[in-house]
Amino acid sequence: MKFEAVTIKDIAKALGLSTSTVSRALRDSYEISEETKQLVLKYAKELNYRPNPSALGLKEKRTRSIGIIISEIANSFFSQAINGIESVANQRGYNVIITQTLESYEREVANMQFLSSRSVDGCLISVSTETSDFFHISDLYKKGFPIVCFDRVIDSLDTHKVIIDNFMGAYDATTHLIKSGYKKIAILSSIEYLSISKERLNGFKKALADHNIPLHEDYLKHCAHGGLLYQEVEKAMDELMKLKVKPDAVFTSGDKLTTHFMRYCKKKKIAIPEKIAVIGFSNLDITELLSPSLSVVKQPAFEMGRVATDLLINMIESKRSVTDFEHIVLPPEIIVRDSSLKKK
Repeated sequence: MKFEAVTIKDIAKALGLSTSTVSRALRDSYEISEETKQLVLKYAKELNYRPNPSALGLKEKRTRSIGIIISEIANSFFSQAINGIESVANQRGYNVIITQTLESYEREVANMQFLSSRSVDGCLISVSTETSDFFHISDLYKKGFPIVCFDRVIDSLDTHKVIIDNFMGAYDATTHLIKSGYKKIAILSSIEYLSISKERLNGFKKALADHNIPLHEDYLKHCAHGGLLYQEVEKAMDELMKLKVKPDAVFTSGDKLTTHFMRYCKKKKIAIPEKIAVIGFSNLDITELLSPSLSVVKQPAFEMGRVATDLLINMIESKRSVTDFEHIVLPPEIIVRDSSLKKK
């Protein structure tokens, strides 16, 4: 049986009223008597009537919906960002449509086309690791479709952007390893051209330079899908472990990279931090329960989602074109635990 939502026509027919009378009663119009209003409202509640958002959108020229494009809902960082997004959207009367790319450029293009064709009022996006051509985004934006970037941003797009201080997060994490006695530090990073990859790699390099530690190119490992696939982390780690001079610590610059690094070490029976220390970006809630407990760079994901959504809805509801854009940088938090204990 096909589900059919209750309409104003259904209520009008059941109560023997005109559709215009029911519509006015539901809007609390002064033209309708209190008795009729209460009759309509009581019956509408019994039938669980809800206004048709498409019909409201036609009147307001808005759907009161926003779209989200992220790499993976299961990623703890993005799931927390979604919670922040929905907290603001719900408060301001907007529905949310969530799509994921799974780090695929083609899926990102399809998701953007789907969201814009479904007439959402605007979109929040964190681009995929495969995305280096942004035409599918910039073209819609130039045509007036509101877009706000968060986390993985598009430098060339003149819009609101919300990120964390990726440079400082990586700098502080690497500095912590150095001060803990580690000098042969490798980095697991995402694809080179991604905004967060560049910023975190620069922070890593600056920390080494400031402490007079040479940069070894063999210690720089890029994973094309940001660690979404275990196999790419395994390959990078195998290459590091085959080096004549193996690293004594690794900075993992992404949530999935960190998770799969821990999986690799467990699989290969590599003791952390005795054989290799680690600190990495991760928003998992269980990092302190792991064995050993994991040192992390934690991002304010909920706050990032909340701030980005406020900026997007303000852009949507602005009565004139927005030309003054904000670039908001939120501070990360370094949490030191057993995985990066001082070298013995």
